[in-house]
Amino acid sequence: MLLQPQVIFIDAVGTLFGVQGSVGEIYSQFAAQAGVEVDAQQLNRAFIKSFLAAPRAAFAGVAIAEIPQQELAWWRAIAAASFSQVDALEQFGDFDAFFQPLFEHFATADPWFVYADVPKILAEWQAAGIAIGVLSNFDSRLHKVLQALDLAQFFSSVTISTAVGFAKPEPGIFAAALAEHDCPPQAAWHIGDSWHEDVGGAIAARVQPIWLNRHSQPLPENAAAVTIIHSFAELPKLKPSALKQLF
Repeated sequence: MLLQPQVIFIDAVGTLFGVQGSVGEIYSQFAAQAGVEVDAQQLNRAFIKSFLAAPRAAFAGVAIAEIPQQELAWWRAIAAASFSQVDALEQFGDFDAFFQPLFEHFATADPWFVYADVPKILAEWQAAGIAIGVLSNFDSRLHKVLQALDLAQFFSSVTISTAVGFAKPEPGIFAAALAEHDCPPQAAWHIGDSWHEDVGGAIAARVQPIWLNRHSQPLPENAAAVTIIHSFAELPKLKPSALKQLF
């Protein structure tokens, strides 16, 4: 029988908070300030394509001091590919100078919004004495974002792929997060919006998965075996019998 979790891990983007508008809109706004006009919708489609084609944001074997530069280079490559797809890259006189403030912008609260169902459930879990951790394929800017969005207070650990050298759905990132809490896999839950990365990764790591299907995506064939919610408000208040067991 599934016991009350020792720790609950939560994904970041798409789960705790989302992008205001779209990345394409934000990119196009910054481009306009640099004198480059780009259609926001086309640019957003190009961004999604470039993001999905990029290697995972995990830099195994890289010295800690070098990780921020690796993160910057990783995102610069995605941005450059996005602008290139809409035939706008060559219009920038100095793309590096353009990209630096754009990169830094995503470390602030401005491009993000917190989902309305998030603060209440985090406060409830914290009051119940359950440890909560963020487990994300993000980068080191996540620490600043959590602070800026007034969410950092709820989390006793923040595990990010660029820091540990593994990215979801790889079990290694879950192992790193579990080690932060000295917690066995069966005593942890992971909640996230990606079926492949969050649910698939949690199952591979033998952590209890909960799929947050905010936008009512089509259900995968094996979805019946996994606990699915559409908002945190639907999550039973830590009742083990209400969750579907996989292990």
